[in-house]
Amino acid sequence: VQLQASGGGLVQAGGSLRLSCAASERTFGTTGVGWFRQAPGKEREFVAAISRSSWSTYYANSVKGRFTISRDNAKNTVYLQMNSLKPEDTAVYYCAAHSGGSYSSDYNYNYWGQGTRVTVSS
Repeated sequence: VQLQASGGGLVQAGGSLRLSCAASERTFGTTGVGWFRQAPGKEREFVAAISRSSWSTYYANSVKGRFTISRDNAKNTVYLQMNSLKPEDTAVYYCAAHSGGSYSSDYNYNYWGQGTRVTVSS
């Protein structure tokens, strides 16, 4: 499975962006998907995840209430709507296909997109 993340950019604090993660295969609909981010000089961290049926969603405490993950399996695409952005949200955002186990651990993802950069200015 090839994943293509897009939608990043430069936005002022308080603004919004919507990231997209498009998959190359229809089997994308059979797997959960997660978003992670990595800020300069920091380790990659979990942001949000969604189960294959959209039945369950998971969020890091730092983004809960501001970010919303969703998916459209007909379009093989997962979205991350980011509202009320803060400078600390600045990072490269990656989407990945979940292979099993905890959604918040990047060890449990086996296919990764190339990342899209989000910069939030103060």
